[in-house]
Amino acid sequence: MPKDSFSIEKQHAKGKLHAIERIAALCDKDSFYEMYSAARHTCTSFGMEAKEIPYDGVITGFGKINGKKVAVYAQDFTVQGGSLGKVHGQKIAELIDKAIMAKCPVIGLNDSGGARIQEGVDALCGYGDLFYQNVRASGAVPQISVIVGPCAGGAVYSPGITDFVFAVDSISQMFITGPKVVKSVLSLDITAEELGGAAIHSQKSGVAHFRSSSEAECYETIRRLLDYIPHYYGEEIIAEAKFKFDEKKKEKKIAEVLPEESKKGYDIREVIDCVTDDESFFEVMKEFAPMAVVGFAKIEGRTAGIVANNPSVWGGLLNCDASDKIARFVRYCDAYNIPLVTFVDVPGFLPGPDEEQKGIIRHGAKVIYAYSEATVPKVTLITRKAYGGAYIAMCSKHLGADFVYAWPKAEIAVMGAEGALGILYAKEMKDPAQAAFVAQKSQEYKDTIMTPAIAAQRDYISEIIRPEDSRERIARSLEFLLRKQQNTAPCKKHGNIPL
Repeated sequence: MPKDSFSIEKQHAKGKLHAIERIAALCDKDSFYEMYSAARHTCTSFGMEAKEIPYDGVITGFGKINGKKVAVYAQDFTVQGGSLGKVHGQKIAELIDKAIMAKCPVIGLNDSGGARIQEGVDALCGYGDLFYQNVRASGAVPQISVIVGPCAGGAVYSPGITDFVFAVDSISQMFITGPKVVKSVLSLDITAEELGGAAIHSQKSGVAHFRSSSEAECYETIRRLLDYIPHYYGEEIIAEAKFKFDEKKKEKKIAEVLPEESKKGYDIREVIDCVTDDESFFEVMKEFAPMAVVGFAKIEGRTAGIVANNPSVWGGLLNCDASDKIARFVRYCDAYNIPLVTFVDVPGFLPGPDEEQKGIIRHGAKVIYAYSEATVPKVTLITRKAYGGAYIAMCSKHLGADFVYAWPKAEIAVMGAEGALGILYAKEMKDPAQAAFVAQKSQEYKDTIMTPAIAAQRDYISEIIRPEDSRERIARSLEFLLRKQQNTAPCKKHGNIPL
């Protein structure tokens, strides 16, 4: 640890905390114990033999958050720019390996200039060791990356492998190549913030799952996240002894959510709020692909993963980004046995050349794959529209949903009435004299094709329920499925998800 305040003041001048302050802010008081503090680099080239680099630029150890054990590492930018060499990388890799054995989350505080150039291939070895352990830990213990400084080049791939990435306004930057390289190669003037700041990665790239306005807010958000998720594969989520739910207020509210006009949007979070415990919804990737909503919530004190279309943004259509967002979240929940509750109001996949060229077929297939692969309890509620391939993709019975519920006004079909009639009665729709006939066929389509009663008769819908009964139905379904076991996969090593 630094013996003087100079290095801490250097960080403060940049609006950042020092590594040791970050650990103190994140962990329970006096719970952190440093490991490998005496580790030093072994490089003897380019003047490195004379350099004393305390703890090789990264503090590693273990502590507690909310009373539960965690493994933590924090890169120290005031020590050789937090650059990663062989020993630096080995320290982090060994910490992750120990976390897998000890069954606890790993939290990395990233503040580094990247690979230590003087160490050459040994620095790349350090990154390789780290990446390998990141992959080993995936699905075994949660991995959280906190970007609290620069993160460039190979350094971005470790966070990219981990489960959750946290960014902080003004101090977080992530990019494969920095502004100087972009300038030299593309002759483009761009700032580090414009290239890879917190807003870029939380709103546009989807790399960051959470964005905070300060480090203090960031660490509080991490502590809250750890209260929702299992800390290792196989840990059972224990229901909180006490939970709050204003039944009368929310029953009235949920009955009024759907607008009279079927094309009018509404915020699906209102429905989520009416089904989950009071103030328990903890949204993930809130700013990215907002036509889809994902996050964790408590239902009768027990964690569930929430996935939903959001009709207030683009009518809830699925595009490439929304598909990726949903698929990754579903796979995370399945990896840690977190039950899934899906709220469906989706008119389809976003049409047009832009999405087709981006690969909407490939991205949409990820949603189908993720839900089909998931063996956790899966409960689906169709609130309004469920059209075409998007109906299938959003955890329909056909993809293995255990229970599918629908509200009475739900519309389940290949497409809406207007689109269907445009294909089936194109000539009649162009003839004003046929207006009455078209109106008759439109109503007939709604009554005999789109109604959820048809799907219920076919056993595709478990039950048509009143909106007011949604929480009770979902809660009882999850209770029934609590220790669900499913092992029907054919003999194989693993599938090939359409990445």
